Amino acid sequence: MDNRNAIGIIELASIYKGFHVQDEILKSANVEKLIARTICSGKYFIMVRGGVADVECAMGIAQDVGGFALVNCTTIPNVDPRVFPAIAGTTPLQIYNAKKIDAALIIETFSVVSAIKAADVAAKEADVEILRIHIAMAVGGKGFAVFTGSVGALEAASHKAIESIKQDGMLAGFVILKNPHPDVLLELL
Repeated sequence: MDNRNAIGIIELASIYKGFHVQDEILKSANVEKLIARTICSGKYFIMVRGGVADVECAMGIAQDVGGFALVNCTTIPNVDPRVFPAIAGTTPLQIYNAKKIDAALIIETFSVVSAIKAADVAAKEADVEILRIHIAMAVGGKGFAVFTGSVGALEAASHKAIESIKQDGMLAGFVILKNPHPDVLLELL
């Protein structure tokens, strides 16, 4: 069994600090780099994978080295596997028939880290599908996650996800769209 099932997500408000943090983490922590790149409004985004203790070590390094530039960072143990295709924009579309979608939940956050964290929490909390996780590009450095499912499942998922990101002070807002219009659904894809 793979014990490298935790991810660490780091968002920095400085590009040079992003490269510095990435370098220090990869030299000092037993983690694998999944993503490291610039994102909108001059930020830098890093995602690593490893065992929980190794990822927590990496997040400690990020906090120490990132200093003033650190926007947000978190460790997500046992990350829900549906998070990755939603970030990559490769969620299987055959499961999304506009006639079958009862409702959609949209959670908007002030940070990329919080959008990913909200998606993981919601997916673990209720029977919902992660349709999309949009991270920073063309949204002023914010993030948002989109889910589908029954109204009841989305309400249950939203309570837990909203509470988790409110603790970080990163909630911009959220809405549950009941019987969303097909044109809105196409835009959310």
